[in-house]
Amino acid sequence: MFNNKNIKFSHRFLNTQRGMTLIEIMIVVVILGILGAIVVPNLLDRPDEARVQKAKQDIRAFEAALSLYKLDNFNYPDTSQGLQALQGKYIERISKDPWGNDYQYVSPGSTGAFDVYSLGADGQSGGEGVNADIGNQ
Repeated sequence: MFNNKNIKFSHRFLNTQRGMTLIEIMIVVVILGILGAIVVPNLLDRPDEARVQKAKQDIRAFEAALSLYKLDNFNYPDTSQGLQALQGKYIERISKDPWGNDYQYVSPGSTGAFDVYSLGADGQSGGEGVNADIGNQ
């Protein structure tokens, strides 16, 4: 069945394959570096997109609650009452935007009955990208 010649050959073959050379390791490191340079920026951009989407969802929830408020009270809360007028009966709690700032409410709004908006990541009016205002207007 087995002879010593086959065992010696396989033993010699195993001894010649001891590991990777330095060049092979360097090639693997370079490939991983290139992949990291491509993938990491794409992953880092996702949290900002998620925050923008969360703000848009919150604003839609405020719009729905404001519609219910108007059905009961025949008008929207004025600017001085703000979104706080919704708390309790129409919405459980008034949360802050994803960047930790208060949502803004103006009634009457610039283009409609009311404006509900977030000032974006920078917390200031205007801006571009994640710093842009997000709202119903």
